[in-house]
Amino acid sequence: MDTSVTEVADGIYRLSTYRDPPGMVFNQFLVVDEEPLVFHLGHRRLFPQVQQALARVLDPRSVRWVSFGHIEADECGAMNDWLALAPRATVVHGTLGVSVSLDDMADRQPHSLADGASLDLGAKRVVWIDTPQLPHGWEAALLFETTTATLFAGDLFTIPGRVQPTSEGDIVTPALDGEDRFRPTALTASTAPRIRSLAQFAPRTIATMHGPTYTGDCRAALQALGDGYDARFRASLHDEAIAHSDRSTPGDP
Repeated sequence: MDTSVTEVADGIYRLSTYRDPPGMVFNQFLVVDEEPLVFHLGHRRLFPQVQQALARVLDPRSVRWVSFGHIEADECGAMNDWLALAPRATVVHGTLGVSVSLDDMADRQPHSLADGASLDLGAKRVVWIDTPQLPHGWEAALLFETTTATLFAGDLFTIPGRVQPTSEGDIVTPALDGEDRFRPTALTASTAPRIRSLAQFAPRTIATMHGPTYTGDCRAALQALGDGYDARFRASLHDEAIAHSDRSTPGDP
């Protein structure tokens, strides 16, 4: 396995490793600034090669903030390895994630951000966006960098297989195909509206964890992805109604 490094926006680098199985890329993102931030921390087993790849851009020991969208091995398995390597590094996550899990899991006291709160990195600023159960996890969240208008979209737009570092093509159709195949997303009445609401940030770049970094019409892509999940949620309600009807017998209330 090799970890590639690509600058996908001004001062934002994608560190990408293809793993087979499961046959997809795993991406971390480095935001270079006075207080560098890494979003997605990767599996513990990948930590040595990821930090070596990051060293092509800056000294990994200078990382100030480490963060991720939700608590899962590929998101935060290497969290404490980063804390051990970078003496100034602090985990930053949402209020819920810190109080429920990270106060105990992190080797140093984490920093919590409320929904909509921001963190200044120097010239750049990131905004924390709570997205509970999107795609999964009570504590799930995304991050938006304001100066480059980059949305760190986590597991949204997951596309299996080997992919190019960046794309302006269709990322919605393959992402929805992957959803139908793997069913990773918690389908609720709020799933589609939450996805569509991300368009309000007017992102120019969508940095995905398991796919290319998208540089096309980001607002349209978010709208279309939301529409796709809306259709799937409505279909699930229809299927459940049919199943309930089939289970019922004459005379049931």
